[in-house]
Amino acid sequence: QVQFVESGGGLVQPGGSLRLTCAASISIFSIYRMAWYRQAPGKQREMFARITPGGDTYYADSVKGRFTVSRDNAKKTVSLQMDGLKSEDTAVYYCNTFPTRGGWGQGTQVTVSS
Repeated sequence: QVQFVESGGGLVQPGGSLRLTCAASISIFSIYRMAWYRQAPGKQREMFARITPGGDTYYADSVKGRFTVSRDNAKKTVSLQMDGLKSEDTAVYYCNTFPTRGGWGQGTQVTVSS
């Protein structure tokens, strides 16, 4: 059974930083592309960052240059360093494989507000 547990969200002022972590309960974690998704109020969930087993990354234009995704295959975790946060980054953040498999975790709320 595939499970994901996200943590590290919170309330931060514009321009601030947060680091999110996702613990994956998944066999052979190292073979999967992993991704971060987010869902803002009233919007569909979107994938905005992903990382291959070898560490190659992709970022949507909306976060490029501000967010950094990384992974630790031994610990089965994927992290997201978010710098230069903007109000439009406010959302619930999730991780999953790419493409997705299994269910979604509970997510972690990120609120960017002064």
